[in-house]
Amino acid sequence: MAASKKQPNDHGLHELLFQAYETELGGEKVYTAALKCVKNTDLKKEWSEYLEQTKNHQQVLLDVFSALGLDPNARSPGREVVAHHGASLVKAIELARQSGDAALAEIAAAECVVLAETKDHQNWELLATVAEKSSGELSKVLGDAVSAVETQEDHHLYHTMGWARELWIDTLGFPAVLPPPEERKHVESAIGAARAEQARDSMVQRRH
Repeated sequence: MAASKKQPNDHGLHELLFQAYETELGGEKVYTAALKCVKNTDLKKEWSEYLEQTKNHQQVLLDVFSALGLDPNARSPGREVVAHHGASLVKAIELARQSGDAALAEIAAAECVVLAETKDHQNWELLATVAEKSSGELSKVLGDAVSAVETQEDHHLYHTMGWARELWIDTLGFPAVLPPPEERKHVESAIGAARAEQARDSMVQRRH
């Protein structure tokens, strides 16, 4: 028998939405800073697309706030923590850029994007859970929002993880796969990312 639907705790849901919106605001700043460190033209194109998508995700969440009658500018303790994390990542990227080592700055930028997108990805997974377990207007509003962004969020996280790994491998002096296997295989899940990483050695062998 299917589990009955129930509405989430309002305080918890509102906190999640505030944090999700703040994460997207911070993500815009992280990508803007990270793009200043990019040397690889494929990565620059990718992150430029992710930056525009992140701005669109902000609007998707603003539409959710409007539908639920919430103030997107409301503050919360958790939101302040998210804002602090985002600002810290931007500062870390700027420190890396000022180091004078362009290759390591690019890697540091990729790692900071991964950290930002890990939180972002979890936010949307949780919103998907709320949509699935809720009913009525709330389920529809959140379901529509998640459907609009979930594939893009998967790309942001798993593809950038691949970039960070391959940039490191290249810097270490070993054959790298650039763009990474995650790009070539259009990875959209953790399982897909694991399979793409496992396939990288055969890609290297075919090249050499």
